[in-house]
Amino acid sequence: MSTPTTPVIGILGGSGLYQIDGLKDVTWKKVSSPFGEPSDELCFGTLDGVRVVFLPRHGRGHRVSPSEINYRANIDALKRSGVTDLLSLSAVGSLREDLPPGTFVVTDQFIDRTFAREKSFFTTGMVAHVSMAKPVCGRLGDALVAACEGLGVNVKRGGTYLVMEGPQFSSLAESRMYRSWGCDVIGMTNMPEAKLARESEICYATVAMVTDFDCWHPDHDAVTVDQVIAVLLGNAGKARGLVKNVVPLLGAHTGPCNKGCQNALDHALITSPEARDPALLEKLSAVAGRVLRK
Repeated sequence: MSTPTTPVIGILGGSGLYQIDGLKDVTWKKVSSPFGEPSDELCFGTLDGVRVVFLPRHGRGHRVSPSEINYRANIDALKRSGVTDLLSLSAVGSLREDLPPGTFVVTDQFIDRTFAREKSFFTTGMVAHVSMAKPVCGRLGDALVAACEGLGVNVKRGGTYLVMEGPQFSSLAESRMYRSWGCDVIGMTNMPEAKLARESEICYATVAMVTDFDCWHPDHDAVTVDQVIAVLLGNAGKARGLVKNVVPLLGAHTGPCNKGCQNALDHALITSPEARDPALLEKLSAVAGRVLRK
């Protein structure tokens, strides 16, 4: 698979986001993956002439729990569909007083506290280690912030997203501990998603959409489910506007990413060629074909 020069924008929609406004030539297609079944069919279309591929992370109707999402199949299917730039939209809780509900955080770091998920495409028979020092694409982050500001959305650039296993929410002790670590928001879905995007050499960035304060907050118990849902739906509306604004910005870019995301595997493969498992190499044809064919 040669390095694409024309952007294809992937959208992973989280809680509340199940459609893209303004999408034309819409077709839902099943995309098979050797890593299992993706969360749903993928939605293909164009937005202002830019190719877009949308995948509802939990499936339409929110059928799939965070722990049961097949993250490998989702990312592999998006890669097979030609996605070059992947935007992750996720509902989160806030761990900071100055990040109230309704705030969008374009995070730049993660702490992975998940434990029940397949976290790598590379297993026995083909080992690889990619750098996660800078887990998101700064080019995508710049575009997301510009699009948010254009909409008047309250946005913060930078922050640490604590990814918990779930599906239960944090205990009070856990919430206080995560705050002491300097985390900004907490959610359940961006790991191993970001790791797998890096392994597949897709540019990746997250918009963490705050729905509520986590349980550390003294007013947490006074918040009703109706209030959280109202914020969730409001965030989803803003997210649809954000996608409509950011896709043309990303579509204007041509050539390789100036952050080098498309070369993440250049020095990552460890297993010697004679020891590589042919069956696994076949599964990795979309994710790592660029380097495996060398």
